[in-house]
Amino acid sequence: MNFFTPAEVAKNTIGIGKGKAALSASRMLLLGIMAGIFIGFAGVACTMAGVGVPIASTGKLVGAAIFPGGLAMVLLAGSELFTGNSLMIVPLLEKEITLGGMLKNWGIVWVGNLIGGMLVAAGTAYGHTMSLFGNGYGAAAISTAATKCSLTLGDALIRGILCNILVCVAVWISFAAKDVVSKIVGIFFPVTMFVFSGFEHSIADMYFVFAGYFGKTVPAYAEAAVAAGTNLDAITLGTIFGKCLIPVSVGNVMGGAFVACVYWYCFLKKDKK
Repeated sequence: MNFFTPAEVAKNTIGIGKGKAALSASRMLLLGIMAGIFIGFAGVACTMAGVGVPIASTGKLVGAAIFPGGLAMVLLAGSELFTGNSLMIVPLLEKEITLGGMLKNWGIVWVGNLIGGMLVAAGTAYGHTMSLFGNGYGAAAISTAATKCSLTLGDALIRGILCNILVCVAVWISFAAKDVVSKIVGIFFPVTMFVFSGFEHSIADMYFVFAGYFGKTVPAYAEAAVAAGTNLDAITLGTIFGKCLIPVSVGNVMGGAFVACVYWYCFLKKDKK
């Protein structure tokens, strides 16, 4: 076979998770920053498609089709992504890593992802990428951030769950592939689905909300956003974390845990005699 079976993927996930838990804190952080940057770049391209394509629904679909490139970079170039690392629950259930080791990885990688996303967001705002399309990019970035910072707790949580079910399935499929092309194809469809469906990915949101946060400090972008009917007051550090990043992250963990637990039970759990 030119791919691993689901049972083989489950076994391989144990070794992958052990390797992640064994990383030093500095490597976790640096690889987390790289993943945040990769996903941030995907967010830039996704926004660009939404602004640049005249028909809104088509622009959203094009952006959704571009976004999987971010996860492809994460998995193929080498980095640590908080959402995908939810699959570390598999080796935890197999008692190959400790709860403390897993939580340490999640915490440090989440911070690294945040730094990476913020760096890309600051670069687009202060490098004047947002001036493209007559400041239309800036207006769109701020509008997106305001929308995400206005989510209800229930919406953020549920959309986070649904998103990471698809993301972890995409990662699982990539583990099944034995060549680069197959990995990219396997990633493409689940990730395109979650983006087009409007589900919430905490690491992508790190870029999106801070793009709006930084963007609104530039008068030209702020004016364009206000002219488009965006409420700038919706974007604060309190709403960024309280209404978006924290509840979405919790939802992402729940979605990833669902995938990990189902596949562990089906392919690894030893039945009692």
